[in-house]
Amino acid sequence: MLAATVSAAAALTTMGLAAQPAAAQGATPVADASAVQAGQPCTAADLGKRHPFIKSTEVTPTITHFKGWYVTEGTTGSHSVSTNTQTSISVSVGLNGNIQGSFGTEALGMVGASLGLNVQVNYSSTSSVSDTVNWNFFQPGYYGVYKGTKKVTGTYGSLNCNRIQQSDGSWALKWIEGADTGSYTTYTTLEEGAVRCEDKVPANSIMAKAKGLLDCGSPAATAKHPAGPVPSAKADQAKHDADNAATAAKAAQSMKTTQAAKPATRAALNCQPAVYKIDVPGKPLNWSAPLLANDGIRLRESTFFSAHLDNWRLCNVTERNGVIEASLWNWGNGGCATIPANIANQEQAYLTTATCGEDDLQRFYIYRDVPGSTKIGLQNKYTGSMMGHDRYADGELIRQYSSGRQDGTGTYTLTQV
Repeated sequence: MLAATVSAAAALTTMGLAAQPAAAQGATPVADASAVQAGQPCTAADLGKRHPFIKSTEVTPTITHFKGWYVTEGTTGSHSVSTNTQTSISVSVGLNGNIQGSFGTEALGMVGASLGLNVQVNYSSTSSVSDTVNWNFFQPGYYGVYKGTKKVTGTYGSLNCNRIQQSDGSWALKWIEGADTGSYTTYTTLEEGAVRCEDKVPANSIMAKAKGLLDCGSPAATAKHPAGPVPSAKADQAKHDADNAATAAKAAQSMKTTQAAKPATRAALNCQPAVYKIDVPGKPLNWSAPLLANDGIRLRESTFFSAHLDNWRLCNVTERNGVIEASLWNWGNGGCATIPANIANQEQAYLTTATCGEDDLQRFYIYRDVPGSTKIGLQNKYTGSMMGHDRYADGELIRQYSSGRQDGTGTYTLTQV
């Protein structure tokens, strides 16, 4: 425990108050004035990019670790208390719970700036921190020793570059609210402390949440008791509830993963008659479907021997607010472009083809340049990530990038053949 925190604890407990938790470290985030805004102009190089915006936020004081502790006459002073885990909070943004891509980091940075809080912007979990609290107790009494944080949850959307028809009938490229949304979870710096039943604490604070676990009206709160841990039915029930919730969440995630991994049922596609190549603008390489089942879609040059593996049709096409949604059917192997379910939550997961099915992993949003240009950007409906390639080279895999390729290599050309 930091000396400053111990000193603060001593001063407050002397006055009959519990010590205030340590403040979150670091400066208050400042909103980025240069952040992309809906309605701002963009360029064709932005068609394969994506930026987050925050739709809603909710901040909830949460106790992550707790232990009832009794301090008797003659046992005041420093105690090292091993607490029990009450709630586990893990950072997540959409499917990408490990925050591998820049989209998640950017989104969480916006959350922190909008709330004036220092939140975790990389993957972490409160269950991975030490459960030990070292505290200096200056008065005997019945204490709740705790660690806690502010859990921050909410929803986000994405801004994508797409063509917009203006009031005078002309067209322009602008950042618009994209079709995909998702939820996020993060938390502020962990605070620790000790609180007694008689302490006056701020409402809806982390300390108030800890006091609520003390069972202040129970016999344990007033009975004589040896120094050390005190059984607390309320805290035990809270832990039981938290364990049940964690088990249910794991079961739901396991079911979702299992369902996503099931082979897709072959679906009847309504494909448009036009056949396209998906080219790198001004370059000879274009998307070519794999010959081998475990391979991915790669950049290849079209030749006489391409066997239509570089030919694509748009199927089951819909359009909303100027954004096309379609399945990409390959003429050469009869499969549909997809992100493999077992790696769908990974940054730079490769694109491949599979049996066409009713599956959002096989659905893509297509963002278009102004009429007269065939440049496009492609976004997977299920993952929200944009398609792109790491380098321009024959045989290079097409992959997903949470924010797209910021150098413009996520912009392709839909060329009718």
